[in-house]
Parts: sequence; C-alpha cells; structure tokens
Amino acid sequence: MHAGHTEAALPSSPSLLDCVIIGAGAAGLTAAVYLARFRRCIAVIDGNASRLLAIPASHNYPGFADGIHGEELLSRLRRHAAHYGVRSTPGTVETLERLDDGSFIARCGKQQWHARTVILATGVTDVEPDFPDVKRAVAEGFVRYCPVCDGFEAISKKVAVIGHGKGGLAEALFVRHFADAVSLLTLDDPFDLDEKEQLRLGQAQVQAVHVPVARLAFDNAGVMQVNLDDGRRLSFDVVYVALGTLVNSGLAQVLGAQCTARGELVVDAHQESSMPGLYAAGDLVKGLNQITVAMGHAAIAATAIHNRLGRE
Repeated sequence: MHAGHTEAALPSSPSLLDCVIIGAGAAGLTAAVYLARFRRCIAVIDGNASRLLAIPASHNYPGFADGIHGEELLSRLRRHAAHYGVRSTPGTVETLERLDDGSFIARCGKQQWHARTVILATGVTDVEPDFPDVKRAVAEGFVRYCPVCDGFEAISKKVAVIGHGKGGLAEALFVRHFADAVSLLTLDDPFDLDEKEQLRLGQAQVQAVHVPVARLAFDNAGVMQVNLDDGRRLSFDVVYVALGTLVNSGLAQVLGAQCTARGELVVDAHQESSMPGLYAAGDLVKGLNQITVAMGHAAIAATAIHNRLGRE
C-alpha cells in the first residue's frame, strides 16, 4: 500500500516499504496522514477494533464543542488518509518478525508486508463487566470508561464506580470532583480499605458499598439499575467501569521490546521502543489514554521515521 497526493504522483512500487502501520484508529490513521504527506511508501493494517467505535460522543476533542461521535471521527480520519492515497488493508497482524538487517515482516494470513520500520497502534481493550446490555448501555452513554474524557458530563449526576474490590477507588475520587453523589461498588472482592483510604473516601463523601454487585441493567427511563447480592437495588444516572484494560502489545512483547508490568510499551522521546525501528503510538504506550495524546504520539513517530529514513 502506498501513499501519495494522487495515484499518478506515487513512486514506483518497492518490495521494501518505509513503514507498516499496525492499527487504524486515531493513532494509526494520523501516522498514515503524516507519512503519506512525507511521500513515504506505507501499508496500514486495520483490525477495525478502534476504541473510537464505542464512543457515543466526545466533548473534549478540540474543535467540536457540541461533541463528535467516535465513529464519525474515525470516518473523517479514514477520509483524510484516503485523500493522500492511503488504502488500508483489513485484517489482524498475527506475527511480526524482525530480520537480521533490522527490517520487519508483518504477516496476516497469507499476506505479508516487508518494511524498514513499524508503528504499532493497536491500542487497548476495555474490560467489560459481564452483564447483559452492556454494549447498548455504553452506546447510549449510561456506562462509561473514561472520566478524564467525560467527567464534565457527570456534573450534578448520581454516579457509581464499579471495580474489583477497591480497584475503582482512585476513579471514584476523580469523578467526585464533578458528580453530586458517588458510590464505590465492587464486583467481587471485599474493599479491604486501610485507614488512609477510608479517610479519603470520607472526606470526599464517596459512599463505599461493601455488598458485591450481582447485576447491572438500565431501564427505559434512562436510569442505571444495580442489583446487589443481598437483594437491594440501587439507581444511578451513570456507571463508570473501572476494571482496567488489556494492552494489545503482544507483537512487541514477542520481539522483546520493553514493557511495563501491565504490558504498556516503554518508548523514548521519538516514540521508539527499545527495539530499534519499532515505534508505538496511542493507548498501548505508557501514559495518558486520550485521542489527542494518541495523535500527538503518531505525529512524533511519523516525523522521527521520516527523518531516520532520510539519513539512511
């Protein structure tokens, strides 16, 4: 797959690409736009798993004061990349190999791409609670995952934060800055709060509900219903899920790239991992998971790759 302003302006097809971009969400497509405008020969592999697809509306993405649906933003990014001749290939890369000369081969089924560099933009996957209608609740904004993104929309609302044991404690304290009432709930493990944690919850007026959650649902009136193991039913306007994420960094880990204990890739100031030529952008990188941050990562990585290849 090549990138250029028009098909007629494309360079001749090389057997060795400048870069293969694995993942086509906010980070991957931004990197594609930059590298296309740098007139680099690239491939973009799209697993169609961007977290943008699950965002009902983002109100903190600059330039859209009234909010923009994640799917609409993704569509705009795809059109932007296509404007420069980028043609994404659907599929999930199964293996990534680094050759003795420092180049890479990415394989997806019978397809493979040989590239001088790689940008991983495979993101993370939110861990969902195992309750019916969760996806619909997320789509309609009753279940949320990111208070940094949409805590503002919780102002004056009654909010629950659900985690494993006290896993949602920090998020509950964060949300309390916005919401009138916040309850900390657990799916299974007891809270086991120490004195300092109890004091923090008390000072913030966050209620810790020690009985585990049995079921989560939302009614036609737009109210979240939380059933507890003891039979009680609690009602909330919004439920934040704080069960963590699964970092999609397996391709990098197989290559031996340095990761955190959670699997987040550790990168330098140019977004390059500890494996030379392997760059990363977006949520799989250690740091703040935000659309704008992912795009910033992509711009840095793409520019670093362009400069690197110009020197080789």
